[in-house]
Amino acid sequence: MLKHANPFLNTTFLAALWLFAAGGMQGVGAQGTSEGVQEFDPLAFPGQVVDDVVVPVPSEVFSVLDKLGEPNWRQEIREMNTPQTSDRTRLTLLFGEAVAEGFVAVQAEDKEAVKDAGREVNNLATALGLSRSVLPHANAILEAADHNDWRSIRKELDLTQKTVRDTMEQMRDADLAQLVSLGGWLRGTASVTSVVGKAFSADRAELLNQPMLVEHFLTVIGGMPSATKKHELVKETQKGLKVILREMEAAVDGFSEESVKTINSECEGLLKRLNSNS
Repeated sequence: MLKHANPFLNTTFLAALWLFAAGGMQGVGAQGTSEGVQEFDPLAFPGQVVDDVVVPVPSEVFSVLDKLGEPNWRQEIREMNTPQTSDRTRLTLLFGEAVAEGFVAVQAEDKEAVKDAGREVNNLATALGLSRSVLPHANAILEAADHNDWRSIRKELDLTQKTVRDTMEQMRDADLAQLVSLGGWLRGTASVTSVVGKAFSADRAELLNQPMLVEHFLTVIGGMPSATKKHELVKETQKGLKVILREMEAAVDGFSEESVKTINSECEGLLKRLNSNS
C-alpha cells in the first residue's frame, strides 16, 4: 500500500528512473483542464514503496513530463566517456549513471544512444565482476533497440538495475549497491532540471519536490562503513545532497527558476567529478 505522508513527496521523476520500479504500465496521473493543459495529480501517481519512500514507475513520470510540455529529450542525451578505473565505489556510481542514460535515450527514442548505453552497462558490469548476471539484460536491450521496442528496453533497464543491486547485496556489497541508485539519481536529476529549466513552469518544477528521497540517500550514506563514507566521491556527493535538500525544503511555495538552476548545478558538478580521470 502506498504511503503519502506529503502529497508532493511521491511526484518526482528523479528516483523513479534509478530505484528499480514496479512492473506494469498504469494510467498516468494527469488530467486535462479546460484549456487543454495537463494538470498533474500527485495522489493519482502510480508507484511503489522502497524503504518507506514512494518511487513512481519510470515510464509514468516520463509521460507526465511529456504532458506538461513535450521536452526535447534528444538534447539531453550525452556521449558516455567512462573513465578507466578499478575503484569499485566509482564504478558503482558510474553504473547507475549509465542505466539512467539508457532511460533518457529511450525517451528520446534514439536507437544508437540506447545501444551505447547498453554496451556501457555491460562494460561496467564486467568491471564490477557482474557480467554473467547482467549480460542477458544487456543483450536484450541491444536486440530490442534493433526493433525499436522501447517498452521492452525500459523493462530490461529496470531489471538490470535490480539484478545488480540484488547481486551486490548477496556479495555483501550492500553499501555499494545503494550507490547504483544514487549514481542514477544524479544523472536523472541533471536531466530533469535541464528540461524544466529550458521551459520553466510551476507544474513542471513540482516534479523536483523530493526532500524525503534526498534525506533517504543522506541516511544511507550516513550508515555506510567508514571506509566508504571517507571516499572522496561519497563525501562530495553527501555535501551536494545537503545543498539540494536545502533547496527542496525552502520551496514551500514552489520552486523558483533559480532553485532549479542550483539543483542542476550541484548534480552536474558531481557528475563531472565522477567522470573525471583524476
